[in-house]
Amino acid sequence: MANVVVVGAQWGDEGKGKIVDWLSERADVIARFQGGHNAGHTLVIDGKVYKLHALPSGVVRGGKLSVIGNGVVLDPWHLLNEIATVRAQGVEITPETLIIAENTPLIMPFHGELDRAREEAASKGTKIGTTGRGIGPAYEDKVGRRAIRVADLADAATLEARVDRALQHHDPLRKGLGVEAIDRDALIALLNEVAGEILPFAAPVWKVMNEKRKAGKRILFEGAQGALLDIDFGTYPYVTSSNVIAGQAATGVGIGPNSIDYVLGIVKAYTTRVGEGPFPTELEDEDGNRLGTRGHEFGTTTGRKRRCGWFDACLVRQTCATSGINGISLTKLDVLDGFKTLKICTGYELDGERMDYLPTAADQQARCRPIYEEMEGWSESTEGARSWADLPANAIKYVRRVEELIDCPVALLSTSPEREDTILVTDPFAD
Repeated sequence: MANVVVVGAQWGDEGKGKIVDWLSERADVIARFQGGHNAGHTLVIDGKVYKLHALPSGVVRGGKLSVIGNGVVLDPWHLLNEIATVRAQGVEITPETLIIAENTPLIMPFHGELDRAREEAASKGTKIGTTGRGIGPAYEDKVGRRAIRVADLADAATLEARVDRALQHHDPLRKGLGVEAIDRDALIALLNEVAGEILPFAAPVWKVMNEKRKAGKRILFEGAQGALLDIDFGTYPYVTSSNVIAGQAATGVGIGPNSIDYVLGIVKAYTTRVGEGPFPTELEDEDGNRLGTRGHEFGTTTGRKRRCGWFDACLVRQTCATSGINGISLTKLDVLDGFKTLKICTGYELDGERMDYLPTAADQQARCRPIYEEMEGWSESTEGARSWADLPANAIKYVRRVEELIDCPVALLSTSPEREDTILVTDPFAD
């Protein structure tokens, strides 16, 4: 059986939620392998809208095992609130349907406080555009070997030792930022309160995942954010704090890279990003506003308006390479309906020279100017199309040109938020 990794191939918000849900119907296990609750997935199923941040998208599908892997940083209070919300929508969530890796680091209240204090203290040119939910500081503590992990909740002495080690680092930081010291006893009390609700979901995920793989179960690895926000390969420092690319799927749950059979990259038919950082094809004109309005471009987590621009084939070609993407799912094609002329970025001009990739240096990224290829648009509607025959000729030409420019085939084509409005070209789960 094929195991599939789904990754965003731009700056996130590409429509991963719908595609993961669409694929999860044929999967047995759906696993989150990185990120925190700073990214959101919106699922529309039979007219009912589910907004998920920490929970894997598979929880809304009966008979599936959902997994939160060790590559995730987890806010236990947010998770429990999200579980309560989804349960109220009629979804059953139990330790039989959801498991959390015992070695998953926890996001503490002081992580969010530090995140926000740093952003407030940053000068205008150095703000990252963080959601302020503590994801970055939590990953810092993981790497600094002072994280409090799920398994630590089970033993009082261990938990206190972990808290003390964390506070040795955080209290001096807070003092320097003018934030009061952490109330140690109150924090331990909060953790003890939540322990009884979190620990029933705890499991040796690496063991479970390997057993499922050996049993021939289909596994769907669900990424958050997009590859251009990867801590190593994104537009640093305007990135998230974890590895987003497909290789993280293996280490993020404790399974070998040879277990990954297909990588599906989710790609919007134009380009958006939230927060600060370079954006070569950004449009600050009527076309940009039109894309944002038609595409309902507001963040699931923050509600922030997304910056919009033309499709950047140069960047997507780059992310297809770093994630080893086998095929893409092209989403929101319908947002381009009615444009007389469409543009695709095929490269950049940097100081008089042509570049076929986005350079690493931040100052060079800022100076890159897009080189565009123009294509004729279409007036017909593509919304809800479920076959190639339903698409206008110019829409098909646009899709084919995208494939050529990114050197990667389209496996799926999404034409609305509804899960059935999808054109299947290549089944990622095919044996």
